[in-house]
Amino acid sequence: MIDRRPALIARCTGTADVIACVNFARAEGLPLAVRGGGHNVAGSAVCDDGLVIDFSGMKRIEVDPERRSARAEPGLLWGDFDSATQAFGLATTGGIVTHTGIAGLTLGGGIGWLTRRHGLTCDNLAAADVVTADGGSCRASERENTDLLWGLRGGGGNFGIVTGFEYRLHPVGPQVLAGVVLHAAERAPEVLRIYRDYIATAPDDLTTIVNLRKAPPAPYLPSDLHGRPVVVIAVCYAGSLDDGERVLAPLRRFGEPLIDLIRATPYTSHQGMFDASVPHGLHYYWKADYLGPLDDAKIDALIGHAWQAPSPMSYTILFHLGGAIRRIDGSTTAFEDRNAEHALNINAVWSDPQTTEGHVAWARTFWEAMHPLSTGGVYVNFLGAEGQERVRAAYGPDKYLRLMALKRKYDPTNLFRFNQNIPPVPERP
Repeated sequence: MIDRRPALIARCTGTADVIACVNFARAEGLPLAVRGGGHNVAGSAVCDDGLVIDFSGMKRIEVDPERRSARAEPGLLWGDFDSATQAFGLATTGGIVTHTGIAGLTLGGGIGWLTRRHGLTCDNLAAADVVTADGGSCRASERENTDLLWGLRGGGGNFGIVTGFEYRLHPVGPQVLAGVVLHAAERAPEVLRIYRDYIATAPDDLTTIVNLRKAPPAPYLPSDLHGRPVVVIAVCYAGSLDDGERVLAPLRRFGEPLIDLIRATPYTSHQGMFDASVPHGLHYYWKADYLGPLDDAKIDALIGHAWQAPSPMSYTILFHLGGAIRRIDGSTTAFEDRNAEHALNINAVWSDPQTTEGHVAWARTFWEAMHPLSTGGVYVNFLGAEGQERVRAAYGPDKYLRLMALKRKYDPTNLFRFNQNIPPVPERP
């Protein structure tokens, strides 16, 4: 989907390299993009005729089990992060795909399997080392440059280039009660209504994700299910295994599932469950929104469009939010819309570039049906290249103005603009 050719790619090995790149790009008037994990659907990690800072070689991580903290470099992927922290029985909220980069996920918010128990990834960002647009470097923490830390907690890469992240960790695993239950798509009206009622009283230890799709040829699914339209309910219980069995029993008893694969499993294994569904090298087009509770109108709209996708690789995800996200004071982060019940991600996936138009049309038509039923907000990490109005929707009017003021302070010339951009001054109509 993205075809851009930079003039130069700098494979940085440390902060000094990043400072040199920033100074060079500014002096030469070059566009400047930053590549962390390379997982960005908007393609903002690469620019035409400019300089790309490539962090793929900066993947060091240091875990302090006594302080329950970890310091990590921006090229690290979540699979490597989790392997390092789980050696000590610790984790923080990460993505649901192991090859997601820690940097982009954190700076845009961070939804994952531990979200309802421990908050967003950005809520667990304790400090960051940052290279600023003037070529300087500073530390943002809860004691120094607190305004910058606020912006980094959800405001994206608008204010500087983070060369080091410090996270708070929590006891997790090493085993969690997790997995999937599959129901036939023809039972979706009943299944989604039962699911809606079930999650209304779900404890914070339980995070669930609904996936509406054709069953993929995943090794953990029987071959006779491959390609069949299904409702996938994926779960992760972050508390004790015994408590999880009791909490999940009503969900597992309902109806006649095609398969129940919920079991005690290593947290790191569960983190990689969806990896095979999102490989590199395919075409991806996303549309997204926040939703309130699943009333009948939303359920009917979801059912009416989800399985109309022209590609068997496409899917629609509903992330159940709430829990710790809602309990955390929203004024402490740039992340917005903590009262949303679900994050919706309509994901068109295909391989043949000659068929792009039809796949994009499906996602857009689906989104147009859902958007009037949304909260009006959107998770910024799920945005493609959709324009300034959608960026404003991700932050709301008050936080957007505050972010613009922060941008004027740290990047008045908008050097860092290859992102979901917040300009230092209002755009001309």
